[in-house]
Amino acid sequence: MTRAKSAAAEATAPAASARLVKIGPTGAELAADVAEWEAVLDRRTGLMWAREPIEVPNWKKPQVAKTEKAIGELAIGGFTDWRIPTVDALFTLADRSRVSPAIDVDFFPDCPSDWFWTSTPYAPSPGDYAWFVDFDGGDAYYDVRDGRGFVRAVRASQ
Repeated sequence: MTRAKSAAAEATAPAASARLVKIGPTGAELAADVAEWEAVLDRRTGLMWAREPIEVPNWKKPQVAKTEKAIGELAIGGFTDWRIPTVDALFTLADRSRVSPAIDVDFFPDCPSDWFWTSTPYAPSPGDYAWFVDFDGGDAYYDVRDGRGFVRAVRASQ
């Protein structure tokens, strides 16, 4: 989805060298010091991330389907093609130079120091186990799908 920027938005847009960029409600790039934003663009990966996490009670199949449906109905930054990330994609946000949470809190200030489930099943037991990224310490693990946690919606930027 292509979006035209206003002159004001372009004047306050971040430098092209910034890895993470705040995204406003119309999909425009915002200055790093703005107080309100809806999503974060990662220029290194080309992925756009929802600012706010979604809490889930477990990661069993009915909950995964319910979460997929809810994420599919999101309209963050004016975009509607959100999905659950893979473990490889989500792991790119982990910042192991930080802890509790192990993520850039200038861009994700409300990130709990907790598990974030992914769409990646654990190969030896895909129905019972899945991969998650732990934003307390910045590692990725697999576990049984009955644990509570969070999901962060992602989309490919264009």
